[in-house]
Amino acid sequence: MPSPSTKPQGFYSSAFWADYLAAQQSKLPKLGDVEHCGSSRVVRFLGGNPGHMQLQGTNTYLVGTGRSRILIDTGEGRPSWIMNLTAYLDDHDISISHVLLTHWHGDHTGGLDDLLLHDPDILVHKHQPDSGQHPLRDGQTFAAEGATLRVVLTPGHSTDHACFVLEEDNALFTGDAVLGHGYSVAEDLSGYMESLRLMRRLGCGIGYPGHGDLIRNLPRVLDMYIAQRDARERQVCAALALDQRPSAGRMSGLTVEDVGVRLYGEAARSSDAFDAALRPLLDQVLFMLADHGKVGSRLVDVGQNQTTRQWFVLK
Repeated sequence: MPSPSTKPQGFYSSAFWADYLAAQQSKLPKLGDVEHCGSSRVVRFLGGNPGHMQLQGTNTYLVGTGRSRILIDTGEGRPSWIMNLTAYLDDHDISISHVLLTHWHGDHTGGLDDLLLHDPDILVHKHQPDSGQHPLRDGQTFAAEGATLRVVLTPGHSTDHACFVLEEDNALFTGDAVLGHGYSVAEDLSGYMESLRLMRRLGCGIGYPGHGDLIRNLPRVLDMYIAQRDARERQVCAALALDQRPSAGRMSGLTVEDVGVRLYGEAARSSDAFDAALRPLLDQVLFMLADHGKVGSRLVDVGQNQTTRQWFVLK
């Protein structure tokens, strides 16, 4: 999910969008603040930060069965999270040896300072680490009694995103690459698609997402994610192909606004909705298709020292 510090803009700050998200959130299953989740090796601690973009809140996971365990993610920094976590550690005589961070977003790293105040000897690991943190390497393993975690680098949702395979259970901690409900967003769509396909090839059956409930059939959900994005790619190509007519001796093209109207109707002409939601989405798809050699574009002079980009399918 996006960082919670990001203030909604345009359409995403509208009353319509807020009402839609509130209705969606009301349908989510209730999750316990602290509970075993899917395996005796995993205890889930909710971050105490439910919201439209965070679903029931950020999931953080204590992994292992012994007195020294590994923590995945640290929530947003809400007092309830650190209180629940430290109470559990004290009640069960447990310590944390390592923290593994799925990515840099504040709703996954915000509780780190409070955790290190509780125990400054904990080692913190992240792909593209910050000062004082240790790097994650693809294929690197971390072991605690009863659990072995293997690092899988999965950039796309963010440049530093990583997932972790729980080898004993053939399960995957998916971070924000795959959620327990709905779909995630991508900073780099091309890289994200590669990461989704990599995750699918791992063959893990269970998913522990960064937000939402346990994913009990991860291959099916990954197939849905990949199919949904592949379908959008085909839709954009089809919209462009409809406009492949000779114009002034060359192929005509569509602007991103034209593509939006072709796919979503006249509602896409609403500037707030288009600029906040549809333009970033379509831009991602178009530039990814261009990277793959499927579409091309050119800048067209529209007068008054302004240009617009027209897109077309490459033959």
